[in-house]
Amino acid sequence: MSSIVKFFVAPDDTSASLALRTGPGRAFESLSFGSFDPEGALVEWECLLAGGSFEELVAAGEPRIVAGQDDDGCVVFAISPRLSTALADATHSGLSDVAASWTRLRAEDGEVIDIGIADAIVGDLAALVSSARRRNQGVYCWVA
Repeated sequence: MSSIVKFFVAPDDTSASLALRTGPGRAFESLSFGSFDPEGALVEWECLLAGGSFEELVAAGEPRIVAGQDDDGCVVFAISPRLSTALADATHSGLSDVAASWTRLRAEDGEVIDIGIADAIVGDLAALVSSARRRNQGVYCWVA
C-alpha cells in the first residue's frame, strides 16, 4: 500500500515522467491522496465501470508504467484511455456506485476504506479526467 498517491494531468508520457523523483508539484494540476493501492484501484475501477476482468487488465499491462520501477521506489503510471473515458462519461450516481463497490471489494481483502473517502477519490478523479480531456491531455498517477 502506498503512502502518497497523486493523480495529475500532463500533456504526454515524457512530461509525466519528469514527476518521477519529486512528484507532480505545482507544474501539473493534481489531486493528493494516501494509504491505498492506486494500481489495484485503477484496475478495479476499470472493471467496475467498463467491464472486463482484473486478470485480463493486469495481463494487458494496465496500468501502464511510464517511469520508475515496482521496487518500492517512486513510480509514475498512466490511466488507461478506456478508464479515462468511463470516468469522464459516468454519472454522479454511477461514480458513487463504483466507490461503494470498491469499498466492498477492499473490505473482502481486509482493507477498510471509508465510503465517503472512496466517493471523494473516485468523484475527484473523474473531474480531473474530464478537465484533462478538455485540454487533450492525459491523467497519470505518481506513487511514493
